[in-house]
Amino acid sequence: MRLITTAFAAAALLSAVVTAHAHGYKVGDLEIGHPWSRATLPNAPVAGGYMTITNTGDTADRLIGGSTPAAAEVQIHEMQMDGDVMKMRQIDGGLEVPAGETVTLAPGGYHLMLMKPEKRLMEGDRVPLTLRFEKAGTVEVELAVDKPNARGPEGTAPEGEHAGHGAMQMK
Repeated sequence: MRLITTAFAAAALLSAVVTAHAHGYKVGDLEIGHPWSRATLPNAPVAGGYMTITNTGDTADRLIGGSTPAAAEVQIHEMQMDGDVMKMRQIDGGLEVPAGETVTLAPGGYHLMLMKPEKRLMEGDRVPLTLRFEKAGTVEVELAVDKPNARGPEGTAPEGEHAGHGAMQMK
């Protein structure tokens, strides 16, 4: 009996560790994976927000906005290469998340821009963020703040990133 109790306790602990490490969220047919940000310099006027959004449903949805008590405004942005020049622009009307696909928000591609942060984001912080979707509604997530030079969650490079250019693909 004691062996069975120990096995159940070990399984429960392992499940809790895996769940905590996953750092994912779900709203409707959407799964939000590994929301993160980079630590910022003192008095930085902006901070970035990154994650994956997977639509497991049969119809497209759209990320239409967000909010956080950590910044004055949350905007959806896109960076693109125009020849040798990288250009950034705000996306009007939101970012489509096609049915059955994953959209990656990463440095150098689609991302959230936290405008006028209330304070410096420090490595190890968790920043509360509300995401608004056209069909799925709202979901509360936390951005895990990584090193200032991080290229992906927990310092890993996002899939598809090469030569310093961020991932901007849909898979």
